[in-house]
Amino acid sequence: MDQQALVSLTLIILTFALYIGISVYHRAKVTSDFYVASRGVPAFWNGMAIGGDWMSAASFIGMAGTVMLMGYDGLAYIMGWTGGYLLLTFLLAPQLRKFGRFTVPEFIGDRFDSNVARLIAAIATIIISFTYLIGQLAGSGVVIGRLLSIPSWIGVLIGVFIIAIYATLGGMKGVTWTQVAQYLILITAYVIPIVFMSLQITGNPLPWLTYGSVVDNLGAIDRELGLSEYFAPFDEGSRAQFLALLFTLMVGTAALPHVIVRFYTVSTMKAARWSGAWALLFIGILYLSAPVYAAFSRFVIMNDVVGQPLDDLPAWTEAWVNTGLLEITASGEQGELMWEDLIIDADIVVMATPEIANLGTFVIGMIAAGAMAAALSTAGGLLITVSSSFAHDIYYRLVNPKATDARRLKAGRIAIFVATIVAGILALDPPGVITQIVAWAFALAGGTFFPVLFLGVWWSRINSKGAVAGMLGGLFTTLIYIFLAMNGFILFGIEDTGAGVFGVTVNFILVFVVSLLTEDPPQHLKDEAINLRYPEQMTYEEGEVWMDDSSGK
Repeated sequence: MDQQALVSLTLIILTFALYIGISVYHRAKVTSDFYVASRGVPAFWNGMAIGGDWMSAASFIGMAGTVMLMGYDGLAYIMGWTGGYLLLTFLLAPQLRKFGRFTVPEFIGDRFDSNVARLIAAIATIIISFTYLIGQLAGSGVVIGRLLSIPSWIGVLIGVFIIAIYATLGGMKGVTWTQVAQYLILITAYVIPIVFMSLQITGNPLPWLTYGSVVDNLGAIDRELGLSEYFAPFDEGSRAQFLALLFTLMVGTAALPHVIVRFYTVSTMKAARWSGAWALLFIGILYLSAPVYAAFSRFVIMNDVVGQPLDDLPAWTEAWVNTGLLEITASGEQGELMWEDLIIDADIVVMATPEIANLGTFVIGMIAAGAMAAALSTAGGLLITVSSSFAHDIYYRLVNPKATDARRLKAGRIAIFVATIVAGILALDPPGVITQIVAWAFALAGGTFFPVLFLGVWWSRINSKGAVAGMLGGLFTTLIYIFLAMNGFILFGIEDTGAGVFGVTVNFILVFVVSLLTEDPPQHLKDEAINLRYPEQMTYEEGEVWMDDSSGK
């Protein structure tokens, strides 16, 4: 094993030990610990944990590469994922916290007083979380595969083993504090390389202020090589696809069960709002840095790699070719490598950047540790969501309401273990790149849940039949369009990653039509919905006032 691999492996092992240690120290002892960390997480730390939960392998590994390869069109990912948090923070998170349940399926089941709606929501949550989880485990395979120069599928199995240990032990309580540590590690690892690259390229240590000039230079290089300009809009896809993807990621963000449940871990509605505000700050640091990565990496490749003799390429190219994520064709003009001869997988850009810029062994190791932190932090949250959907919403609420606390904890831990193994098997041969797989999860979340959650809070006329019809219609519409688009059937230029626009539309229509054509919901359910919108007190009829202590009870 060379020095680089040894340093990287050492840093990853140390961080693994830290995560497992935190999980053991904060081990869940009761079900409230396991599902919502006993609602005792301060807003600041919960915001940081949300950032760790949110900074998935797609954000850390895939997003910068997507922007580098797609240019302007890749910005839909950054804008959609960030904008969705505004929807969640202002329209849903405080209200869902006030209702005081453990999970999204439990909110839906109790809000509409329907076990059918609860079951459908639980199954949909498991489908969405599995889809997202496959992307995270595939990301861990990319990191470990490159680090140890082994096939990615072996890296996936190693990631599965680590995640299964700490998520099973700690539950939401352990995962929360693990995600805080993972955020600190991943954001440090993400920012340091672009600071060094900024110093190398521009002499300024503030990359967010300097990369604009680099983008201008990229435009000049593209024109010289006869390529489409890096910042030309809608060159890699249609305007309709850009807007559909932007919309899909926004509504998907606002409806992701594993993100929403993080707002259940605080004590009040006010704390839920502040959690969202802190999360936006912590998330913004990475999302403002992704375009910098994209510009700097493309600039270095264009200047230092493109145009080089094919038999004298940098050593890092051979290492990544061995992983199967980089291909170099032999058709270079006069034996020189051309941009068109590089087939770059979007998932390697961040991982390869320290090597591309020759930033040194320690920085390469930091990136590897940060990438694993990103994959594991989101995977932990997803596994808790799968576990709670099965053990709490299906087993406890529908199958065995008399189950003891110990039996419910056991069921939750078994669900995590099984889910990890199944998702790991599926991640051995992922059906797409990481950002694509994650976009499917967002499309499914938005198409299934966003209209029902939004209208469940803001429209008291919605009833259980409308909610069930909307969730089923949205889920199947999204799944069917993803499948059709993957096989060449494209409507209005919208690809599989923008499928959420169709699912959400069908969902809204079905909710409205079915709710209006069937009976009114009971008055107490209408009153509960109206009460959700007010933080302290509300008047729903003249002379009648409901009080709420924001305790979530």
